[in-house]
Amino acid sequence: QVQLVESGGGSVQPGGSLRLSCAASGRTFSRYDMGWFRQAPGKEREFVAAINWSGDSTYYADSVKGRFTISRDNAKNTMYLQMNSLKPDDTAVYYCAADYYSPKSSRRWMRDDTYDYWGQGTQVTVSS
Repeated sequence: QVQLVESGGGSVQPGGSLRLSCAASGRTFSRYDMGWFRQAPGKEREFVAAINWSGDSTYYADSVKGRFTISRDNAKNTMYLQMNSLKPDDTAVYYCAADYYSPKSSRRWMRDDTYDYWGQGTQVTVSS
């Protein structure tokens, strides 16, 4: 079992930045592939970014490429999402997720049913 806790959400103006963190406990963090998803009101949960267990492979949704950066620090059992140039469309609850490391196709990284463990989410609001 892996427990995940997100933090770092908040309210920011368009063009601003936030850094989300996902702290993991319970199992060996470095054995888990990790992802960020988000869900806006009235919309389905969608993929944002993912990172493999070692941190040397990353994946992004087209909507955030060039603006968001996913990273992890296995020594600190923590994953991060640096979000820059934020837009109102980025407003959502952001969730981190974990899946025991395994080979995955590009499509599998982006599916929420790939991940077995989820945090409770942190709200990000982008508004002027």
